Amino acid sequence: MFVEQRTYTLTVGGHVEWYENYQKYGMEAQKEILGHMVGYFHTEIGPLNQIVHMWAYEDLKERSERRAKLAADPRWQEMLPKNRPLIVDQESKILIPAPFSPIP
Repeated sequence: MFVEQRTYTLTVGGHVEWYENYQKYGMEAQKEILGHMVGYFHTEIGPLNQIVHMWAYEDLKERSERRAKLAADPRWQEMLPKNRPLIVDQESKILIPAPFSPIP
């Protein structure tokens, strides 16, 4: 198992609109299709105006299949044009848990 960490740097104060759009249009689809949400956050100290969310997957094949299904979902498609203008930068990391991690 591994965790994907996605970090979006947004326009100043953009996290409020991001959360509104995400909760109204995209959250249900993402949670249903991607499955294991590890966490969803925004930054308060350090680099500001960032949304960070993490999802756990068994392997890269599962991740690819789930992300393709999400991309095709009409609920997700409705949210994308609302949140894309808020994005300044995006970063994705694959995190491999340590042997003693609570996420095996």
